[in-house]
Amino acid sequence: MKKILAIIVMLMSSALCRADDLDIGEIIFDHVLDSYEWHITDWKGKPVAIHLPVILFDHGLKTFNSHKILETGSYGNYHIAAKGEPHEGKIVRADGSKPFDISITKNVLQLMMNALLLLVIVLLSARWYRRHDALKEHPTGIAALMEPLIMMVHDMAKENIGEEDYRRYSPYLLTVFLFILFSNFIGILPFFPGGANLTGNIACTMVLALFTFFTVNLTGTKHYYKEIFSPDVPGLLKPLMAVIEFFSALVKPISLTIRLFANMLAGHIQILCMVCIIFIMGKMGMAMTAGATAISVLFGIFLDVLEMLISFIQAYIFTMLSSIYIGMARQKAE
Repeated sequence: MKKILAIIVMLMSSALCRADDLDIGEIIFDHVLDSYEWHITDWKGKPVAIHLPVILFDHGLKTFNSHKILETGSYGNYHIAAKGEPHEGKIVRADGSKPFDISITKNVLQLMMNALLLLVIVLLSARWYRRHDALKEHPTGIAALMEPLIMMVHDMAKENIGEEDYRRYSPYLLTVFLFILFSNFIGILPFFPGGANLTGNIACTMVLALFTFFTVNLTGTKHYYKEIFSPDVPGLLKPLMAVIEFFSALVKPISLTIRLFANMLAGHIQILCMVCIIFIMGKMGMAMTAGATAISVLFGIFLDVLEMLISFIQAYIFTMLSSIYIGMARQKAE
């Protein structure tokens, strides 16, 4: 992923005539990649950041605050791998090997906050329904906001999975949908506690896709596995179709992973490009700065609105495809 981003940044930098003292690549990488600190702003020339805990398993548990290694680049037997080295940007041993790292990074902290937000909103919505009769009263507050989303996923599961099984999978589908939706929206915010590129991180989208993959394949019916390993085709085609169906099942989580990751990453990079235009044109005089600022702000607002729409669409598509895959796995022989 680092190489792909480097190519994108290089092309963008040359196209926009990068200013000598403005490292666009650093700006974009700092936002879209994970880190051991959460940079919030600069105050009087000094960065204001949240330094996160480093947790390593290396001949025992080792923990320390990330500022100890970020200030000097090294701490004890560990240092941050430099640009171009293996494990670039990660904590490695003196010999360059990587310890087992479960540190609370920026994306991990964002994930925890998003999960906590989701939990609070769901519990507040459930609280309203416990205290009111939904058949006699219209929901208010958070419950009114959540009800159409919940019913949308409920109806999606019912249509794609079927009357018999949809209630079993609705909680999972609803959790995935809301988590992706909240993560996408919070990632658009340009200030703390938003701005982290959680769903634009392939590790996060891969784990979400694996949840769907295991849900599909661990609860599939006999008919589902029969269609994979012994499809109803002429005998000579059975081995070929079995191979195709098997790899088709493996490709599904890959498609879920790449679709969500690529769309959200591209959206973040587009918005950052528009912001960078202001600073690039700032080196070309007041008139250019004013014109570029107006254009960048207008296009930035447009891209933000577009990104909100894409955020909802990507959450919807991920959930819809998950429900379709589950429905295919729950089919019974006719």
